[in-house]
Amino acid sequence: MPRTVITGGAGFLGSHLVERFLAEGHEVVAIDNLLTGSLENIDHIHSDQFRFIKQDVTEYLYITGPVDNVLHFASPASPNDYLRMPIQTLKVGALGTHKTLGLAREKGARFLLASTSEVYGDPQVHPQPESYWGHVNPIGPRGVYDEAKRFAEAMTMAYNRYHGVDTRIVRIFNTYGPRMRLDDGRVVPTFVDQALLGEPLTVFGDGSQTRSFTYVDDLVEGIWRLLNSDEHEPINIGSQDEFSILQFAELIIQLTGGTSRIIYQDLPVDDPKTRRPDITRARQKLGWEPRTPIEEGLRRTIEFFRQKMNQAPRQTRQRFEG
Repeated sequence: MPRTVITGGAGFLGSHLVERFLAEGHEVVAIDNLLTGSLENIDHIHSDQFRFIKQDVTEYLYITGPVDNVLHFASPASPNDYLRMPIQTLKVGALGTHKTLGLAREKGARFLLASTSEVYGDPQVHPQPESYWGHVNPIGPRGVYDEAKRFAEAMTMAYNRYHGVDTRIVRIFNTYGPRMRLDDGRVVPTFVDQALLGEPLTVFGDGSQTRSFTYVDDLVEGIWRLLNSDEHEPINIGSQDEFSILQFAELIIQLTGGTSRIIYQDLPVDDPKTRRPDITRARQKLGWEPRTPIEEGLRRTIEFFRQKMNQAPRQTRQRFEG
């Protein structure tokens, strides 16, 4: 039975990966300090092949027994989170990556790094291929996340080249689905939350900036294929369906059946104007492309949020806008 360690295993993406690897017959060890993750995301998992460890992966990391795969997904990922936790974000990108690569080297395990489309910054090339080096402000507010991931990629490639660790790098574009936090601050939970409450949807700038959105099941499939490939260079995993933020807000209002109006606020510093991956390499190397239509994925996500909001009294939920 293969044995896989997943850091950030109680988070949005990590918990979905835990489910997938268990379904594929792996023993899974999930590690999370619960800074942004939640035990609620994995409470439903009842398997003798699953173990959870509460730990900060920037500290000494020790796992008894053999390990076949290490997936490093621990990190604040939403702007709200990494802007209020800049030091933790930098540390998990640097020290956390170092510790998890060290574990993979010690165990002779395959390593997969969760990187991000944020390594491209506010891109001057559209769509963004893996060969694009990016346009990043290293000292801007978003730099704590952008540069943490860029450093993590550099360290991962160094361990591959100089220590022979069998590494993979996935550059994840905007992903959505069940188990995102209501207070996540990213566009999908924020818009859905506002629409379900009948509140105005907050659009930054004039709403012309674009994003592409991938349903979580499609992302997990791409990660699974990448791990089981022979590709060491970064690979984009994301959707080709590009929406302006204004178009996306209107779609959310339509799918929720709401009547919310749209209001506008100033654009955040260094907010990317465009964001869409070139997935040529994913198609060629992995035979992967997204399968879930945006309307179907959003309906599943909206239903998840409806249930969450019914469980959480309105006055106890911390509100974020983003």
